[in-house]
Amino acid sequence: MKGRIIGRNGRNIRAFELATGVDVVVDDTPEAVTISCFDPVRREIAKRSMAKLVQDGRIHPARIEKLVDDARIDVENAVREEGERAAYETGVHGLHPEVIKLLGMLKFRTSYGQNQHAHAIETARFGSMIAAELGANVEVAKAAGLLHDIGKAIDHEVEGTHAIIGADFLKRYGVKDKRVLNAVASHHHELEQEYVESYIVEAADAISGARPGARRESLESYIKRVKTLEEIATSFEGVEQSYALQAGREVRIIVRPEVVDDLSAIRLARDVAKQIEETMQYPGQIKVHVIRETRAVDYAK
Repeated sequence: MKGRIIGRNGRNIRAFELATGVDVVVDDTPEAVTISCFDPVRREIAKRSMAKLVQDGRIHPARIEKLVDDARIDVENAVREEGERAAYETGVHGLHPEVIKLLGMLKFRTSYGQNQHAHAIETARFGSMIAAELGANVEVAKAAGLLHDIGKAIDHEVEGTHAIIGADFLKRYGVKDKRVLNAVASHHHELEQEYVESYIVEAADAISGARPGARRESLESYIKRVKTLEEIATSFEGVEQSYALQAGREVRIIVRPEVVDDLSAIRLARDVAKQIEETMQYPGQIKVHVIRETRAVDYAK
């Protein structure tokens, strides 16, 4: 079967990669073919096409093109249905079809093994419950919770962080409520949180991601990443203490004011960020926060 997938002189595998835009890895692993692509929807189309080809057994370029076209239509329908289901289940109405489409695309995106479509629905539910308890606006918290990670559906195509990308996209497609836009843009602190619903969405997101069994990142690798962050920071001259905060999304560095002046503090933040980029692998972005504080103490006797 692997020989048939490759085809004579590799013509079948080339035709498949051309039609789907993915990389197909056929190695010595028994009964396995690996499909690799940064775009989760493209990967899903390729996966469905390959499954049908293997099941059918007739593998040639013309057949590949037909099955890929069929799979593309199936996935587009599935994306729309999943987006509508998420909006229906959470009771968030009046969303633009493009927003619905992106919500559906999250079905094929995972973060540490957690499905982002399920995570969005879960965050909306947690957000509405917390808002109801605190007397905040339930509808705003629910909508922002559902849409908070929508940027993850297109963050491989657009430059920037998923929170800012998501907020810009929603603004473009008819979401006018400033509370929803602020909650989406600020849930990883890239922008200042201006409303109580923004804090609620951040809390709901953290609860959904941190609950036991939600994500597959092992405790060992998490501790190792946090420890490495602190070690990188303390390796620089003039650093007194360093703390990794927000599950490794921020490193706070306290420097000795007599060793590091204001200009050096700015340079230190840039150098630490550069070293983290070069030596570590991590999702999203890490905020490097350098604090230089001078205190004068005297006593009146």
